[in-house]
Amino acid sequence: METAVDIKGIVKVYNGKIKALDGIDLSVEAGKVFAVLGPNGAGKTTLMRILTTQIKPDSGEARIFGLDVTKDGAAVRKLISYVPQEMCVWTDISGYENLLVYAKIYSVPAQERKRLIDNVLQTMELDNFSGVLVKNYSGGMIRRLEIACALLIKPKILFLDEPTIGLDPFARKIVWEKLMSFKKENGVTVFFNTHYMDEAETYSDQIAIINMRKIVKIGTPEALKRSVGGEIIRFSLERNVPALIAKKIKNMKIVVDVVPGNHELSVFADDAGIALPRIMDILKKNNVYIKEVSIKKPNLDDVFLKYAGTRIESVERVVDIRQMRDRIKK
Repeated sequence: METAVDIKGIVKVYNGKIKALDGIDLSVEAGKVFAVLGPNGAGKTTLMRILTTQIKPDSGEARIFGLDVTKDGAAVRKLISYVPQEMCVWTDISGYENLLVYAKIYSVPAQERKRLIDNVLQTMELDNFSGVLVKNYSGGMIRRLEIACALLIKPKILFLDEPTIGLDPFARKIVWEKLMSFKKENGVTVFFNTHYMDEAETYSDQIAIINMRKIVKIGTPEALKRSVGGEIIRFSLERNVPALIAKKIKNMKIVVDVVPGNHELSVFADDAGIALPRIMDILKKNNVYIKEVSIKKPNLDDVFLKYAGTRIESVERVVDIRQMRDRIKK
């Protein structure tokens, strides 16, 4: 398979002291949908800005279809499109006029512009609103217009930075349906950052979990879930589990991993039915009183908890993005 993205040892340091990326390695096959999943501040946007030639790494190398993003930036930009978190359309002109501006920026031949603009408007279901001022669009329509601008040149790879953050679930679903339809029709590679576990699980072929400036795990959604064990036992406790007790539970042969939390304990096990009574016995003997116990199959949130040691908290970030985009729109 052809490689769309190949990254080796990428390091990025801001102002000589703030390390944003710390030795990133990953590879993405052409035609695949690849998700980078991580909390705000983990390095997702910095990585994407390097791949889209906006900033240069301090060390390491990154290639897009074999082209070095630092040395061959102009050639790379002919193959890619990029949709940032920030609003990238004008609200005081129509959707069609926005696309016409981008068509000229992309040097689309004049005789091809109307056909291509009409095509992407139809693809993103905006053809009935092409003459409407963008300030009258909903948030989901604006995001679809931004993506339509990126699709004008039919890129070989589409980079999306938090493509649906701040949108309601219905608008998110429409955006992804249109993206997947375009991907299937044109064979484009999609590389996206997200906070949303459901998006990563539903739409990506492969996921990289990034935390604290490093890639901590890569795999398909199913492989990642299998890697944490067959079941998860979650204990709600009267007090935190002492480190020695957590270690003792983790050392049990039937336990895959243990993640302590604030008055809680998550135990990843192959068979919860066998593990549960033994763990409860250890906790009881050490005067750690159990308030509640639940057993469930692992999801991506559990995968992230295991490999990053924390959960993704996206609510505040979503609110920030929505408020920022609303201010720009006004």
